[in-house]
Amino acid sequence: MLAFAGFAPAAPSAAAPSDPGLSAADRASLAAGLPVAPKAALGTKPASPNPYLAMLPDAAKADYSGWTNYLQRQASARAAARLKALAKAPAAARPAASAVVVDEDEPDGNRGSNDDPASAQLIRNFGTGSGQDSRLRILGSLDPEFVSPTTIAPNPEDDGAIPLAGDTGVGAGSDGIVTDAQIGDGPHGSAGTGTNDFDFYKLTAPAGKVITVKTATPEGALDTVVVLYDPAGNVLAANDDFGGSLDSQLSYKVPAQGTFYALVAAYSGLPADPFDPASGDGGASEGPYSVTITSAADDADFFAVKLKAGDVLGAAAKGANNYLTVYDTTPREVHGSQQDASFIYPMASPLPGGARQVTDYVATKAGWHYVGVSGGAGGYDITVEGYRPALQGARPTQTLYLDFDGARVNTGVFGGAGNVDLTPFSAFLGKWGIPRADEDRLIDAVTASVTENIKQDLVASGLNNRFKLKVLNSKDDPDPWGKANVSRIVVGGTIAESGVPTIGIAQSIDPGNFETEETALVLLDVLSNPAGDPASLNTYLTSGSDRVAFVAQALGNVIAHEGGHFFGNWHTDNSDEHANLQDSGGANFDVLFGVGPDGVGGTADDPDVDFGEDRFSPAEGFVGTEDTLGRIVFGVTS
Repeated sequence: MLAFAGFAPAAPSAAAPSDPGLSAADRASLAAGLPVAPKAALGTKPASPNPYLAMLPDAAKADYSGWTNYLQRQASARAAARLKALAKAPAAARPAASAVVVDEDEPDGNRGSNDDPASAQLIRNFGTGSGQDSRLRILGSLDPEFVSPTTIAPNPEDDGAIPLAGDTGVGAGSDGIVTDAQIGDGPHGSAGTGTNDFDFYKLTAPAGKVITVKTATPEGALDTVVVLYDPAGNVLAANDDFGGSLDSQLSYKVPAQGTFYALVAAYSGLPADPFDPASGDGGASEGPYSVTITSAADDADFFAVKLKAGDVLGAAAKGANNYLTVYDTTPREVHGSQQDASFIYPMASPLPGGARQVTDYVATKAGWHYVGVSGGAGGYDITVEGYRPALQGARPTQTLYLDFDGARVNTGVFGGAGNVDLTPFSAFLGKWGIPRADEDRLIDAVTASVTENIKQDLVASGLNNRFKLKVLNSKDDPDPWGKANVSRIVVGGTIAESGVPTIGIAQSIDPGNFETEETALVLLDVLSNPAGDPASLNTYLTSGSDRVAFVAQALGNVIAHEGGHFFGNWHTDNSDEHANLQDSGGANFDVLFGVGPDGVGGTADDPDVDFGEDRFSPAEGFVGTEDTLGRIVFGVTS
């Protein structure tokens, strides 16, 4: 999934998911941001829940590749449907009649005059204010250094580890090579030990150059992945599918001169130890491929636009580029994208889509922001649009309703069974060792936890003094579902009842909160499983636990996570050093639940997990720092 194009983002986290049921090779793949689940056929809708929207109990079952391919193919249809929907939307949610065309001022065939935020071309009249242009169409061209790869012979086997890598000569007399090779012909392929065949390639590159590794599989059943390692075996970049195909491509901007190792392997087939050619776990596809490896000067083009705090920026790029990004006022990268996942936006969202790459950002500070493209050679066409949050000036303000009563829900919107009745919250209390007599106290505590997570912290941030949000619950308040600006989270039910194999799932990801009436689920069967399951609250409960306090805190965090999606947040990395309420599921649930260093929930050392700044989940194809607090706070303004 991860492919860094022309920039130098942080490397994938070295920490592997902690699920003890995963093989070491699977953990290595997931830590690199590469999924291991069986992949749906190219472009078809996967049977598993959408992992961008779901908190899955098992990371190994997240078909990110299948869903990314499906979303990319559905984006154009959604973009066309969006145009029809916007024709019926309130005037404030409609884009201007036509976009203002801006031509790149860097001459064709050149690079270096607008290659970073500091040298970005200023676009002065863009904005959401009266008399400003809220829609742009930016036309330009990328002109990277031209490389004509030299054809070389395949590596001799065994080349299945960093110490055994074939030397390409790239960086030592050559700027690029291409070779034909085979996955499966080494001593660890299916005819040998069966642990999987890996092909490693050695190269060097100076600072500032961009290493590109891309495969082609014109025949055979091989589904490739590519990974770039440093000499210590740390993953620097990785990619599974690229450009709507099963072939792979990554790009990595070199921060300092060094030696690097490119790996070509089969999907679901990373080595557990890149120094051990026999450390795979078998079962990967095999077949012929060609690989092109280059080291060259890239071209990146940046354009500066002024935003107000709370402006919602959307951008979509078509053409030769393969990477689109946004930088904030710092400047730092806040949403780099190699894909179009805009199908996840609700239909009410005006943000653009239907392109090669799509990005979005909610500005937390006023000032210059920067839209950049890179990767590839030739012309590009970028749409940039700006909007104010949908609820600005609206009455009533956003309501978040927590339904503990066992609602009837159409789970078809989540890929489930259709209209179903979900078991109420009260039926699960005994599974956590909490008497039903304590139900009211527990609901009060859960509501307080959600309110702290998704209201009090946002008020305290000072980002928006017009922030208003009502948090209601089914114990204390009449059911407002169906009224204007009410979104709900149903807390109850099971996977079997819903038909959705997940812990939680939201209806959309909605930067700017343009659809104010959505549903999310927090199912309780996995969360109440017997102790031993890392995703069960019982794993962290002992005789020393304050059970009501811990269950309320953990559920409040999961509920806030799902609300965070339909208020605008993507997943953040669940394996790095930052605990964030938007951390993806599949691993390290103790961190999301707020279990302290003693490993026991409901004790004095339990931390308060909040929204805030963290890097995007490596598996989801986005790069940069996401401010999950800032994305919400402007979406629920009054």
